[in-house]
Amino acid sequence: MFPDLTRDDVFRLETARLWLRWPRHGDARAVEDLAAAKEVADMMTKLPRAYPHGGADGFILSARHANMEGAGLMLAIAPKARQTMPIGVIGVFPDRDPDEPELAFWIGRPYWGEGFMTEAVEAMRDAAFRFADTRVLKARAALDNPASRRVLAKSGFEQAPGDGADTFRMTRAQWRQEAQAQQEKPLRASQSLLRGLTARAGTENDLPQAAE
Repeated sequence: MFPDLTRDDVFRLETARLWLRWPRHGDARAVEDLAAAKEVADMMTKLPRAYPHGGADGFILSARHANMEGAGLMLAIAPKARQTMPIGVIGVFPDRDPDEPELAFWIGRPYWGEGFMTEAVEAMRDAAFRFADTRVLKARAALDNPASRRVLAKSGFEQAPGDGADTFRMTRAQWRQEAQAQQEKPLRASQSLLRGLTARAGTENDLPQAAE
């Protein structure tokens, strides 16, 4: 499913504020503590809800094994400022159709509302399409989990007719459109700024136009 690039434990994804890296055995205590919060456990659909004392060690071992085999990609979410301290977990793993893997994620209660989850979801979404033969990427978020549903919607996932009410998906074609739109944003923003700065001089019509 995933190539050799992701099968080495030095692999990581980087966002503006986060590292998404392989989970380590030293993460176990923090993962256990964060996952034990009822608000977090109640929202999990695929990843383990909570762990007995020492239980996260087994999860980390199995996650590392899956990463090494390329059977999936499970990463710890860590702030760049505290790279050894995980604040959540995110992963892509095979479902019934190998071309339609599933994305699952959670983040600790103290870090809700900071936009971290959206950063992580967008990075993992991109990895699933760039590094694997993903045709459709699916994710689940229950109706009583509006925060995760908002994260998925902001990241370009949609609900498709015929899927359950808790299922979101993104096709490769939709991902390409999303990536192109993101690439155009800086150009459009800079042109808007230039128009504002030059309008008084009457030079607005001389500016190059962004391709639509």
